[in-house]
Amino acid sequence: MTSIITGDIIKSRQATNEDLWLQPLKAALSKLATDPNLYAIYRGDSFQIECSTISDSFRYAVYIKACLKTIKNLDVRMAIGIGHKAYQGNSVSESNGEAFIYSGETFETLKKEKQNLKIKTKNEDLNKEINLYFRLALIAMDHWTVNSAEIVKLSLEQPNMIQVELAKIIGISQDAISKRQKRAYLDEIIALDQLYRQKISPLCS
Repeated sequence: MTSIITGDIIKSRQATNEDLWLQPLKAALSKLATDPNLYAIYRGDSFQIECSTISDSFRYAVYIKACLKTIKNLDVRMAIGIGHKAYQGNSVSESNGEAFIYSGETFETLKKEKQNLKIKTKNEDLNKEINLYFRLALIAMDHWTVNSAEIVKLSLEQPNMIQVELAKIIGISQDAISKRQKRAYLDEIIALDQLYRQKISPLCS
């Protein structure tokens, strides 16, 4: 069982410089997957990454979104597919199976449905439930400011740091860290991550 995230950069062609989004995307993917065979960037602004620990897949998606939204006017749409892997190729782009099919099929629906994050598994009831949670979470996530995205990114990178320590890294006050985390709805997103892990755990059995 594995999970595949397929995504692309929204309005990438409007960017004056490709490096504006390519560098943070590369940095995010390489941070999440130390093995370069587990992710790929293709067709200029599209990407795929495998998350073999399926319970981490929502957190992966949140982290990628936060990294891209640290750049003003950038955003990303992603589809998570969870299922079996039928073939292990030399890279993620050469592998295939349920997870790849689910992710690819769902990704093709995102633009039409105007939803920037969806999931597909073999359990349709689970899909409906989690996708409703995603729609609600995106009310906050799609409207992150650069500051909100930066604090989400840093908080995910340093999950054990308290606000005082995060404040020293950014060079602002603890109170400012607290306000930014609240504006980003970070506590609610972390709570959703915990719920997500509980909901998809039966897929592993």
